[in-house]
Amino acid sequence: MAWDVLLRPEHGDVRARPYDDPLALLVDLVQEYDVQPPLQLVPLTDDPTVAMTWHQQLPEQGIEGIVAKPATSDYKSGRIWKKIRHAETVEADVVGYAGPAARPRALAVRLPAGRIALSQSLKAPLAAQIAVHFAASGPSRTARTRAGEAYAKTAPGLVVEVLAGTTRHAVVTVTRLRSPFQYAGLCGAGHHGADRGLVMAGKGAIAKAA
Repeated sequence: MAWDVLLRPEHGDVRARPYDDPLALLVDLVQEYDVQPPLQLVPLTDDPTVAMTWHQQLPEQGIEGIVAKPATSDYKSGRIWKKIRHAETVEADVVGYAGPAARPRALAVRLPAGRIALSQSLKAPLAAQIAVHFAASGPSRTARTRAGEAYAKTAPGLVVEVLAGTTRHAVVTVTRLRSPFQYAGLCGAGHHGADRGLVMAGKGAIAKAA
């Protein structure tokens, strides 16, 4: 797939131009040379409605989501596209953690289907809240997920809300505590889906299928 044009002889280095300009050059290049699959342009749009439709329907084809950036931004190396993955919110039992008990880096959670997975890195406030439970659970034993990722087992009773990817990558992100007993008072504000909606392809933005 072709994402960007960085340099063309007749235009020179175009990395400092707004993204719309090198995108137009890329389209011209593909048409000029009649480029055919497996080389192809990445589908893109600046229409929020189209972007929303992609986000809702593409997971059925095994595509994890879309990416977006301002159409007026120039080229920068590194990760400048914002990823908006398709995910659903579910409750999961915490079965362990990675990192020190006093500041866990990630959680091992059992998802509704029974799969145990390590979460993405925890945000500092959430890690501090969860560490209270681990401090009270005593010594732990080491276990591994099916993928071979090691984690320290912990006593049952802790439940969290997670965003669990619905596609082949199945990324798991912990959003808050959901324990019904003494840890309920530690629960932070719920996740309100700030990364979803029209932010994925607002006016003046370009969205692509990831």
